[in-house]
Amino acid sequence: MVREILDHLKRNKPNLAPLRVYEAYASLDKVQKDQPKSELIALVSLLRRVTGMDETLDPYDAKVRRNFQDWVFRKQAGAVKFNDEQVKWLHMIREHIAASISISMDDLDYSPFDAQGGRGKMYQLFGDGMEDIIDEMNESLSV
Repeated sequence: MVREILDHLKRNKPNLAPLRVYEAYASLDKVQKDQPKSELIALVSLLRRVTGMDETLDPYDAKVRRNFQDWVFRKQAGAVKFNDEQVKWLHMIREHIAASISISMDDLDYSPFDAQGGRGKMYQLFGDGMEDIIDEMNESLSV
């Protein structure tokens, strides 16, 4: 739905392009942060700000990275211990969520996952828990 909003804005209200509105909010909030990497990230950041989910404008991708760190620490503090190859995959998933808002099982069939073995490799690394990992990451990283 966010992508549909972005397409609609770009098509019908180009003056409300998310990057331009993001810059205006950043100025109002007196936030000196890097500009988002894409219009989709800018729109998500704006929506979170105007709906009150975030008190100040916070780049969505930066929020995802912080939430990822917290999620990994919580997992590692429990019974789960990720090996280096699993951590590499978790980082790829994190970057996908930061750029695309979420990840689905189908996304594992595309870049960069396909070059690393795709869905089959993820299953090899995480077993039957791979869908749970994806669900948990979608939920925990995007809050």
